[in-house]
Amino acid sequence: MLFKKHYLRKIKRKSNMKIKDFPESRQIPLMLGYLCVATEKEANLIRKVEILDRFGLSNDEIALICDCKGQSVRDARQKLKRK
Repeated sequence: MLFKKHYLRKIKRKSNMKIKDFPESRQIPLMLGYLCVATEKEANLIRKVEILDRFGLSNDEIALICDCKGQSVRDARQKLKRK
């Protein structure tokens, strides 16, 4: 439980959202997504979106993890579709 709270606090610092803004069922995929992307430090946004799409996260949730805007995530998804 402590491990989970640590990473959710880290996500919370990146935005104005609070941990309580996410239901319990969404907190675990957010934490796992953050852990997967944290190991990919050299990855660009398109690669991060590709990884986080596997967790079924929304654009806003991915933007929260990647510390970017939702529109950037939508653009990255469009580029993935073109590949």
